[in-house]
Amino acid sequence: MYNLSDINTIKSILSKNGFSFSKALGQNFIVDSTVCPKMAEEAILDGDYGVVEVGPGIGVLTAELAKRAKKVVAVELDDRLPPILNETLSDFDNVKIVPGDIMKIDVKKLIEDEFPSMKVVVCANLPYYITSPVIMKLLQENLPIEAVVVMVQKEAADRLCADVGTRDAGAVTVAVNYYAEAEKLFFVPRDSFMPAPKVDSEVIKLSLRTDRENLVDDEDKFFTMVKTAFTKRRKTIMNSLCIGSVTKELLGSTLDELEISRTARIEELNMDDLVNIYNKLYK
Repeated sequence: MYNLSDINTIKSILSKNGFSFSKALGQNFIVDSTVCPKMAEEAILDGDYGVVEVGPGIGVLTAELAKRAKKVVAVELDDRLPPILNETLSDFDNVKIVPGDIMKIDVKKLIEDEFPSMKVVVCANLPYYITSPVIMKLLQENLPIEAVVVMVQKEAADRLCADVGTRDAGAVTVAVNYYAEAEKLFFVPRDSFMPAPKVDSEVIKLSLRTDRENLVDDEDKFFTMVKTAFTKRRKTIMNSLCIGSVTKELLGSTLDELEISRTARIEELNMDDLVNIYNKLYK
C-alpha cells in the first residue's frame, strides 16, 4: 500500500506518470498525514456509509475514506488522474472512480445508482476557485445526503460558517444557513499541501437540515434578493433592498411593520428578518 502522504512517494508517482500540477484546476495535494484521517472520521460515522468524493487527486483522502466507508465514489475532472488512482488505490475494492465535472454530473442519479439503501455523505478537498458553486450545488439539489465535509480556504470557511446577522456574513452565508448547520472542524496550515498555496485552509462540516420547511415560496427569487442586497452591503437596507418593483414607500412600511430599523444594513439582519421581509414584499 502506498504512503500517499509522503512527499517522495508522491513525487515518484507523479514523475513516473509524467504528471504536472494544473494551476487552472487549483491542484494542491495533501502531504500532512494527520489531515485526511481526521476528515474521514468526521465524515463517516459508521461502516454503512457511502461517500461521494469530489476531486480525489492521487487518492490521499480517498484511501482514508475507503478504510472506513462501505463504498466510495470519487468524481475527478482531470482525465490524467484516473490511471494514477487505479494504481494508488489498487488495494481497495470499494472505490469507484468516475471521470467528469461535478458541476455537470447528475449527483442525485449517481447516488441512487451507486448507494442504494445507504447513508451518504460528501467529502472533498475543494479547489478554492470553485468552492461556493460546488457547495451550493450540493445543498440546493435536494440530494439524499446527511452532510458535506470539505476543506476550503480559511477565509471561505469564515464566511460559510458565520452567523447570519453578523459582519462576517455574506449572501453565501445565508444560503448555507438556509439548507444546513455549518461548523468549523479544524485548521489546516498551507504547508500541509504540495505545492503549498498562499493561504491556509480549514475543514468544515455542513449538516443538512432534516426538518427544513419551505420558508419562502421561491428560493431562487429569495436568494436573488439577498445576493443583490449584499452587493450594496455598505448601504442601508432602505437602499439595498429597493429592487425591481419594490418602492421605498412599500419597503419602509414593511420594515416598520416588522419592527426592523430602516437604517440597518443587510449584514445586520438575521435569517428570520430576511425571510419575513421577502414574504411581505414578494409572497
